[in-house]
Amino acid sequence: MATVNLTNETFSDTVNNNDIVIVDFWATWCGPCQNFAPIYEEESENHEDVVFAKVNTEEEQELAGSFQIRSIPTLMIFREKVILYSQPGMLTPNQLSELVDKVKELDMEKVHAEIAEQQKKQQNA
Repeated sequence: MATVNLTNETFSDTVNNNDIVIVDFWATWCGPCQNFAPIYEEESENHEDVVFAKVNTEEEQELAGSFQIRSIPTLMIFREKVILYSQPGMLTPNQLSELVDKVKELDMEKVHAEIAEQQKKQQNA
């Protein structure tokens, strides 16, 4: 699957209506972003069940700001509407592939239970 460009208008629908969404926050002037783009595009072809999306931080400053993107490229991974990964910096093809595999293997029932427990503790604090 090819990468899709996200905007402030399409971001929520994409994350809410897909199981796994990986988002690359980038800009045209960013050298590491340009180097990472073909790696990201190639990995997207290996995972038909994952949405690989891109957010141009220059064009979508409000969206980038809402996620407090301070350096690019920044990769963010959502699964079942939960942010599982958010890290600036470029990844090698092997690192990206391993990361996608780990996200797919996660026990999301356990993740949701841990989140619920944390929220419960915060409410009682």
